[in-house]
Amino acid sequence: MSVVVDLDAAIGFVVAHGDAVDRARLSRLRTGAPVPVELLDAAETGQTPDGGWPATLGSEIPSVDATCFRLGELDDLGALGRPAARHALDWLATRQLSDGGWDEDAALAGFAPEWARPGDPEARLYLTANAGFWLTVAGLDARAAGPLDHRVGGAYAGVVHAAAQALAAQLAPDGSWPSFLPAGWLSAAVLHRQQMYYESARIQAVLADRIPELSPADVAWLAATLRRVEVGEEQWLLVSARKRLTETQRSDGGWDSDDGHQFDVHTTLRAIRACRPEVTVAVPRQRTAGPSQPAEPTA
Repeated sequence: MSVVVDLDAAIGFVVAHGDAVDRARLSRLRTGAPVPVELLDAAETGQTPDGGWPATLGSEIPSVDATCFRLGELDDLGALGRPAARHALDWLATRQLSDGGWDEDAALAGFAPEWARPGDPEARLYLTANAGFWLTVAGLDARAAGPLDHRVGGAYAGVVHAAAQALAAQLAPDGSWPSFLPAGWLSAAVLHRQQMYYESARIQAVLADRIPELSPADVAWLAATLRRVEVGEEQWLLVSARKRLTETQRSDGGWDSDDGHQFDVHTTLRAIRACRPEVTVAVPRQRTAGPSQPAEPTA
C-alpha cells in the first residue's frame, strides 16, 4: 500500500500559523537543528517547585496530566535532558502509587477533566499509561539503569516495570482496556519497550480495527507515540494510521484538533512526527589531537 502524506504542506501550515516555539519544534523534527536557549527557557516556564507543571495558570498544584503534556512539547525541542524536564520526570516517578499506577492530587477534583479526575479508575489507567510512557522515553534516552538494574527502562527501570505490570493486569482477553482511547496506544508503547510484545500486540490489534473511525488528532497521537518507542513503521497499524492521515489532511496542509482550531498546529506537529523520515542529529566532530576526552552525549 502506497501512503503519502503531504509533508511540505504540513510544514508550511506550521510555519504560517505556529509561534516561535512551534517553529523551533518543527525545525528540530525536520533536521535535528538545535533550539535557541531562550525558547527552551520559555517552554519550561510555570514549573512548580515540586517539579511538575500545573493544569491551570497560577496554580501551585502540579498535575500528572499537564506535566506529561509539557514533556511532549519539550521532547520535540530535544529538551528532555535539561534540568527542568529531569526535575519533572523525577517528580512523576515519586508520584507512583504502591500498585504501580498514578492518580491526580485530590485537590484537583473540582476542575480536573474526566480523563484526569482523581479517584476515577478510568482516569487512573490513562494517567498510568501516560506517565509510564514518558518515563520510558526519558529513561532510555537520557540515563542508563546502572550496573545494579538491568531491566528495560533506563534510569526509571523499576518504576516503568511496575507501571507495565499494572497496565497489563487491566487488559481484557480480547485486548481491550477499561479506560479512555489514548490509554490504549500509550499502554501499547510502554509494553512494547518492556518487551511484553504479546500484550502490546493485543492492544495494537484493537486499535487497528478502530483506525477508520478515529479523529485525525487521535491518529496522529497514536502514530507519533508508537514511532517514538521504535515500533516499526511497516507494522499494519502504523501503515493504516498514515493512510488515515492522508485522507484527513486539509488543503492548507494541517489537520483538525479535537480541542479547537487553536490547537491545529499542535496536531499537525504530531502528524509530522508520525510521518517524517528518520532524522539523524548532527554531532560535532571530536578532536583527533590532544588528551582523550569523553564524547558529548547525543539525543
